[in-house]
Amino acid sequence: MSDRTTAPSRNTITIDTVNGDLELGRHTVVKGTGTPPTAKVYGTVRCEGHNTFECSLTARNFEAENDVTIHGNLEIEDDVEIEDGRMEVYGTMTAGNVDVNDALYVSGDVKVENIDVGGALRIDGKTEAADIDVGGSFKAKGEVDAERVEVGGSLNIEAKVNIKELDVGGTATVNGGIIHDIDIGGSFESKGPLEFHRIDVGGAVRLSDKSKGGEVNVGGSFRVEGSLEFDQIDVGGRVDITGSGEGKEIEVGGRVEVGESLKLRGNLEVGGRAEVKGEITARNIDIGGALSTKKGTAEDRVEVGGAITTLEGLGARFVEIGNRGEIRGTVKADEVIIGKDARADIVIGKRVLLRKGAVVNSVYGDSITIEPHCRINSDLQYTNELKINGSVSLAKQPQKVEKLPL
Repeated sequence: MSDRTTAPSRNTITIDTVNGDLELGRHTVVKGTGTPPTAKVYGTVRCEGHNTFECSLTARNFEAENDVTIHGNLEIEDDVEIEDGRMEVYGTMTAGNVDVNDALYVSGDVKVENIDVGGALRIDGKTEAADIDVGGSFKAKGEVDAERVEVGGSLNIEAKVNIKELDVGGTATVNGGIIHDIDIGGSFESKGPLEFHRIDVGGAVRLSDKSKGGEVNVGGSFRVEGSLEFDQIDVGGRVDITGSGEGKEIEVGGRVEVGESLKLRGNLEVGGRAEVKGEITARNIDIGGALSTKKGTAEDRVEVGGAITTLEGLGARFVEIGNRGEIRGTVKADEVIIGKDARADIVIGKRVLLRKGAVVNSVYGDSITIEPHCRINSDLQYTNELKINGSVSLAKQPQKVEKLPL
């Protein structure tokens, strides 16, 4: 055959091998030879558009001005370019660079260097690429292995992923795996365990059990259906972890709920309410609203504006409940401050200050200072010094003791 083979529009041709280029008119159909039927082109395939290959195709390059359908495998050594249309491949696809103006659909596995699709990308098999850039939506049923994935609209991957950089303008859903950096404008969900370095999402995030990673920055809500290992969590709205949480620190503008234990190496800072059904440990605990936990332990400070509720007590170097706040359970610290008109059950500390109008059931301290209009409903015991300023209501006489209760 010559170095260039041409076929006019609206024809059907059968090709075995083309040593040069293959040029097809519009609506031309190509059939191959052998079993399964295959057409081999050692040059470039150029299509005017609306062409169908009823066979597998191998070539150096592939170019089309409009829609192309391939009923077989597509193997391109260098580049695929669809100028103004879509490509459908009912088989596997391998290539260097793939540039499709409208949409690309592949029923089998895809292995390429780069994919650039202006509209929609759908791959039913596995995907392996260095760079994937999609203007609209990207849907994949098989595993996706890529250096970088950027999608303007939505992403839905039904299998595990291994992606270094994921950037999606709208919503993204994966089924677990590994993603180093996640940047999502809308919402993100992983239906399987996910390992990550960084999550930055404008809306909502939902992760599955046994996920682990580094930094989480979410503008809306963050929910984990199970347990999570992390470094830092910074969420504007709400955090829900149905299992246990372990990491460095959490900062939340709204509310935190943890179904089991929460273990932090750093700080817990919550603007609203924090509820931990198991034990909580942290360096510092700062809650604007209320803290509820089975047992709380802070290496340094606990400061709560509203209420503290514990079943097995709260311990720290320093504990302060805000004005008109309430403590249910035992508090033990080096220094305890009960705010004005606040209420507390049992307070144990080296230094205890009850501000004006505070009501406490029992107080045990080395040095205790009580401001006016406070009330002690039961025991008041001290080992070193007791200062009562003004009128105070005491159910029992103060006792100076040698040792405080544990």
